[in-house]
Amino acid sequence: MMRVGFVYDARAEYLAEGYDPLDVAEFDEQVTIDGIAEALARQGCEVTRIGRGRNLARRLAAGERWDLVFSIAEGLRGRAREAQAPALCEMFDQPYAFSDPLTMAATLDKAAAKRLARDQGVPTAPFAVLRSAGDAAAVDLPFPLFVKPLAEGTGKGCALASLVADRAALAAAAGALIDRFAQPALAETYLPGREFTVGILGNGDAARAIGVLEIMVRPEAGDPIYSFENKELSEERVAYRLADDPEALAAAEVALAAFHALECRDAARVDIRSDAEGRPQFLEVNPIAGLNPVHSDLPMIAQMAGHDFDWLIGQILAAACDRLGLARPARRAAA
Repeated sequence: MMRVGFVYDARAEYLAEGYDPLDVAEFDEQVTIDGIAEALARQGCEVTRIGRGRNLARRLAAGERWDLVFSIAEGLRGRAREAQAPALCEMFDQPYAFSDPLTMAATLDKAAAKRLARDQGVPTAPFAVLRSAGDAAAVDLPFPLFVKPLAEGTGKGCALASLVADRAALAAAAGALIDRFAQPALAETYLPGREFTVGILGNGDAARAIGVLEIMVRPEAGDPIYSFENKELSEERVAYRLADDPEALAAAEVALAAFHALECRDAARVDIRSDAEGRPQFLEVNPIAGLNPVHSDLPMIAQMAGHDFDWLIGQILAAACDRLGLARPARRAAA
């Protein structure tokens, strides 16, 4: 039986310690942690629940090892926080699933990810990084622009105020984000077209898009932005559908190109939005996509494509095992 060390940030634990809910918004609820652990067990794994990255550090330093570490830990501080768990694994020669520390760090920094993708021919909207509100004076991009934190996920910092029509609004929006999140802001040319997120599994030539999810914020949401608040209340505020028309298929091609350009591994979810001419543009990639069995985008893509949650976890596990030269675990027979 494959021994798997499961690393995660439990949102409830951090809230109990007094952290701000927005600061730990990307962390996982117990239903997600239980769902993944149980799915791994059904794949034939003996799962050790390790918890946060500091727990992993202590156990690795004490000499513990597993056949594979499966980490969905986001980390708490710094723009390289998603790289912390995989960096620990590499330090202690511990095999692990998902992308390496360089990819984890580069993809969390949206400007770095866009530069790397753009340099390899992946289409992405023009952008600028603002380190202070005063930097708005030097931004040489046509309005409207969309402004968001440089290194956050889950729609944090994205709201109606992020869509700015002039330099004064840009300065105000960037300044508010810089103050709130203690990091630079990213301003990019606003893309008014359709919004997609693409699920990708595998490695190298075997990597493939398993589906393209179109995201449509409902009018009753009151805010047309796919924001943190609208994601949290997505059942009431957001409509999703699996799309396979030519524009959606083009979005899948852009997403796969970004996956390869940023050297993602095993699984990822890539966000795409089209410009006014219907041309898909790369926004960002999440190399440890949310895995809430029913609420997160990647499991929704798998489900709409006809696959259950166990299949998704099994595919991620298989991709990691094949990449590392590990024997795939023998899936447990159904009771």
